[in-house]
Amino acid sequence: MAKPGNIFSNIPKHIPQEIFEEIITAENIKIKRIISKGHATPDDKWYDQDKNEWVILLKGSAGLLFEGEDNPITLHPGDYILIPAHMKHRVEWTDQTEETIWLAIHFD
Repeated sequence: MAKPGNIFSNIPKHIPQEIFEEIITAENIKIKRIISKGHATPDDKWYDQDKNEWVILLKGSAGLLFEGEDNPITLHPGDYILIPAHMKHRVEWTDQTEETIWLAIHFD
């Protein structure tokens, strides 16, 4: 029998590093829960992914910056965005006072 999960369960109180958890992995899709709290992409790093990424912010807030842009896009709960494959981006900041919970779907 299938057992339900809960995207908001098992959140640690202390999050020294951003947490990436695979929920589903199949041939052409990967779904992850990401938990951040005051985390950001290192200054010298850009994500350049081989697959498309659709991400929705479920809790907290974050700033997402795309290469060539001057200002990050601020995301709040319920906001989502499609990041095409090889579009360089980085997380400029995440909420420092509460967990930021993302659901990310990577696909062809």
